[in-house]
Amino acid sequence: MNSGSNTNNNEKGVEVRTHDIPIADAMTEFMKEGWAPSPLTGITAHPSIPYTKLRRDKLSKQYVGKRLIFPSGSLKVRSNDSDYQFRAHSAFSWFTGIVASDCVPDSLFVMEPNGSGHEALLFIHPRSPRNDSEFYKDTRFGEFWVGRRMTLEETETKYGIKVRQIESIEEFLKDKKDTLLVRGEDSAIDKLVVENTDSEKEFQNYISVMRAVKDKYEIDEMQKAIDASVRGFADMVRVFPAATSVARGERVIEAAFYGRARLEGNDNGYPSIVASGAHACVLHWIKNDGDVLPGDLILIDAGVEVESHYTADITRTFPVNGKFTEAQRKIYMIVYKAQQAGIAAVKPGAKFKDFHAACMVEIAKGAEELGVLPISAEESLKPENGLHRRWQFHGSGHHLGIDVHDCAHARKEQYADAELEAGMIFTIEPMINAGKKDIKVLPDNWTVVTKDRSLSAQWEHTILVTSEGYEVLTVSKDTPTPFLD
Repeated sequence: MNSGSNTNNNEKGVEVRTHDIPIADAMTEFMKEGWAPSPLTGITAHPSIPYTKLRRDKLSKQYVGKRLIFPSGSLKVRSNDSDYQFRAHSAFSWFTGIVASDCVPDSLFVMEPNGSGHEALLFIHPRSPRNDSEFYKDTRFGEFWVGRRMTLEETETKYGIKVRQIESIEEFLKDKKDTLLVRGEDSAIDKLVVENTDSEKEFQNYISVMRAVKDKYEIDEMQKAIDASVRGFADMVRVFPAATSVARGERVIEAAFYGRARLEGNDNGYPSIVASGAHACVLHWIKNDGDVLPGDLILIDAGVEVESHYTADITRTFPVNGKFTEAQRKIYMIVYKAQQAGIAAVKPGAKFKDFHAACMVEIAKGAEELGVLPISAEESLKPENGLHRRWQFHGSGHHLGIDVHDCAHARKEQYADAELEAGMIFTIEPMINAGKKDIKVLPDNWTVVTKDRSLSAQWEHTILVTSEGYEVLTVSKDTPTPFLD
């Protein structure tokens, strides 16, 4: 476990927890002996190498003569000496290709200027030798505590990057070259590099926009994440009967998906939303502590993050008992029409915002049909009105990739106003967010509460832009119910 507030350092700088038991000199000597060799065998070049090299070459041409630094990030304390599970920073992962199981906290990727280009250097904390007390005394990096890490040589072989000891980084950075840093991910490195706020902000923007168009490796990894998530949705549907039989049944369903995420991937791509009944009216409901009743609709938003850190993002709305009421089906079909309209608007050269506009036409028409819109759909769709947004307040989609909201540092003209290109991957996720009877947005304003407590529905597909149009990546022969297509 990571060090927390109850720690200090011994004479070698290794963190010692206040509740650790002192080690006698004889035990120290004994711990150096009797360990069998444990070399890794069969290491081969990772399939991401040709793609990460192209990414770095493009970045190198943009920042000639500048040192570029990407921290992996550090462990974050959850409670005293217990850490949250480590997940490397997305930029570090994207430029190195290092998968989750090989990422070491406090690593650093550096693109060192070298003539007209850059040399790729990776600084890591390699495996701890058995004859060094770090092996069993260091609870952060010691393999006795956290398991085997790769050596410098093993890492070089697998990822095609020259690797150095992280302990040499302070000396390496002493020359104070002109440097751009992904700041805020490693406090020790932040102190060693002079801050340039404007340049670093522009740097973040550039490396974010670079991720908008996916290469073949990324598209394949995204499909893996989506396929695993589809199986996770099947797992959740299967436990609906168990969820209705206990209090806080939303967590039964959430747990079923988490099992799939850990089995086939690294983790959940983001906290799952499992929102039954009234909870579906809360846009980012992640408490997941509600009961699941047979007459409810249940809205589920979940995605598996695979080892390469690429994540899926799928939302579906199910009738818990497998059968829609008339009111539920009406809401669901409005969302279905909006979904189809949004997808039909996707093609190379169209604007990213075009599919949102297409979705919102159907949402406005649906609100008018429900009798809840105080003006006509046509009037509501005028920019100065927009009253239909009460029932879909958020946008209709976002870029998806190594982050669930990918390319997040892009500016408006690079995102919503940008033209679609082949290789872009994004979600289309229209929604009707409504309550029963008076169709109020928030459940505490309702005047009537029945088994149709929520008429909220959302439908989210993942779209790949192709040279001729689009491909829906979330349609699969393995879908567990007709509601997934």
